[in-house]
Amino acid sequence: MRILLVEDDDQLRGAVERRLRRTGFAVDTATTMSEATEQLNLITYHCLILDRAIPGGDTISLVAGLRRGHDWTPVLFLTAKDAIEDRVDGFEVGGNDYLIKPFAMAELVVRVRNLCRLSEHLAAPTALNVGDLTIDLARAEVRRGGVLLPLSPKEFAVVTVLARQAGQVVSRSALIDECWDDLTDPMSNTVDVHVAALRRKLGKPRLIKTVRGSGYLLDEAP
Repeated sequence: MRILLVEDDDQLRGAVERRLRRTGFAVDTATTMSEATEQLNLITYHCLILDRAIPGGDTISLVAGLRRGHDWTPVLFLTAKDAIEDRVDGFEVGGNDYLIKPFAMAELVVRVRNLCRLSEHLAAPTALNVGDLTIDLARAEVRRGGVLLPLSPKEFAVVTVLARQAGQVVSRSALIDECWDDLTDPMSNTVDVHVAALRRKLGKPRLIKTVRGSGYLLDEAP
């Protein structure tokens, strides 16, 4: 089970991360709203542990955005505020559980386990659609206009990352982090070569645009 922990207090974040890892969870961390958003755009999690107040805003707005996008990943809020109004606000936007600081690590682990069980019952998307492009995640197949495209595993990984963030720019470094191992030189042209091959296979009109100095963007054909 993979958890995203969003907490800007270094000591608490480290303690929670260590306890969850010892319990058997895979844990990614973020300390700001922008870092959390970037992680959520790249990775599907079984549970989110969110401090209410972090640099960049209140994570209530983050959860509200997820729910509007029909992302029902279970959420556990952490907060130093114990007013009923604060808890109601979190539940109203779609939060699943609350823990008031300070809390016992044993209780945190039990609550996270329960939310992960809930996550297992949520229907995961089996396909991504961007215009006439369909990505079958279960079969690792890509079709455009109903025609099966002969993509390599690496090309499939790249187009999947781009499709998950359709309409948004994905940096070269983000593609390397998601689709290649740590030994890949970020200054090499590996990403450019694979994107060029992917463009050819996807055909016209082009779906992948280069945003100079920023990365790549997958969007519906005009």
